[in-house]
Amino acid sequence: MTLTSRLAFTRDLAIQAGQLIRKRRETGRLERSFKGGVELVTDADLAAEKLIKTALQASHADDAILAEETAERPSGETLLGPLWVIDPIDGTVNYAHDHNMVAVSIAWYDRGEAQIGVVYNPFLDECFTAIRGQGAWLNDEPITVSGKSEIGRALVATGFPYQKEGRDELIQRLGRVMSHCADVRRLGSAALDICWVACGRLDAYYETVSPWDSAAAQLVAREAGARLGRFKPTGSDLPEELEGRHWLISTPGVYDDLLMTLKD
Repeated sequence: MTLTSRLAFTRDLAIQAGQLIRKRRETGRLERSFKGGVELVTDADLAAEKLIKTALQASHADDAILAEETAERPSGETLLGPLWVIDPIDGTVNYAHDHNMVAVSIAWYDRGEAQIGVVYNPFLDECFTAIRGQGAWLNDEPITVSGKSEIGRALVATGFPYQKEGRDELIQRLGRVMSHCADVRRLGSAALDICWVACGRLDAYYETVSPWDSAAAQLVAREAGARLGRFKPTGSDLPEELEGRHWLISTPGVYDDLLMTLKD
């Protein structure tokens, strides 16, 4: 299967899952629970993940799957082989509160690097896609980063974890960023934050997230011309593109100044 045909398959699958979660919310009968007592999950998360995994197991049975709601996750050498990375609903809190910053995220990795990525927002009907080395698109139109060169004019996005431990450091870092940039946004979906950097709606994004939150979007940003790196060491044995901690993703012209601000 070529990357182009694999992308078409993945996009169709993301749209199917997106339609499922949209219809589930429209019924007004979502079931809610909390993983670890703090992290919200709905029955729509589980249903969308099941839909995606069932399709992948039927058509790509030899590929490994890394999915947010799955208890057993691949590790070691398995992460370097053909691997699907799934977030059935990125922005579950938004989803459960009738906000529209919600996305289905699916990426396909090989040798630890993203080869294709799809991030679909079913409420805005926006589908971000990318193929490694071939570019990034929003609803089939090519996209590029903003080209902003002054941090004082930059619109920066970030987010916060469910766990409250360590928030003092996050607030201090946020204060430094706000003192240097034009303004900050907290939209509630890491995948869409990163894709919005890719299409120029935002100029930069920084946050620590789980691998499935950024797996597809980081490729979209990379292919749209963004610069990607870390504002703190991760000390991780995960492949670089699967590591979600301490991401800094921005248009190249503000990257160095923002990195210095985050490190200070």
